Amino acid sequence: MKNYLTELIGTFFLVLVIGLTGNPIAIGCILMTMVYMGGHISGAHYNPAVTLALLIRKKIEAKDAAMYMIFQIVGATLAAVVFYLIYGKTFAPAPAAGFHYNLKPLMIEMLFTFALTSVVLNVATHSKTAGNSFYGLAIGFTVLAAAFAGGPISGGAYNPAVAIGPILIDTIMGGNSMAPIWIYIVGPFTGSVVAALLFKNINPQEA
Repeated sequence: MKNYLTELIGTFFLVLVIGLTGNPIAIGCILMTMVYMGGHISGAHYNPAVTLALLIRKKIEAKDAAMYMIFQIVGATLAAVVFYLIYGKTFAPAPAAGFHYNLKPLMIEMLFTFALTSVVLNVATHSKTAGNSFYGLAIGFTVLAAAFAGGPISGGAYNPAVAIGPILIDTIMGGNSMAPIWIYIVGPFTGSVVAALLFKNINPQEA
């Protein structure tokens, strides 16, 4: 249970900072610190796409992977509730004007989740980087750069939980953010799978 609670806490603060600030630097910093906080307990995934990649990598069992994803989404949903209690309004990721319902936001979500997952796999699971102290920095800075680069196009989720939790609360409160949710599920999971398969191909000795 401690693993699951750690995933919930880390995802909660990630999504809360996203909602409260929307600032890529703050988002990268909170992710970095939460990764250091929970890395030795749960592996600090805080992202169903990362969990899927580690499942493919055989670094987590299927049952635990499912529970991680559930607790990540719960953490994101709770963060969206707290945001609503503070501001009396909801928030949710959305493609920028002019990019709705086309392949550009999907491509951005896929590409930068691929980058994020590739970094996680190489700095946190590779035998040659075992025991390093920079894994949190690498992961946090990847998200920081991705938020700056792709956020204006796709909304910059790169994480299904970041989308599902806030969109769920927004929908319950009468919002209309549900339509693009598929972008934030299909894009990140596709990027994650490609990253995991490529990692296995490049590093057969890590099987």
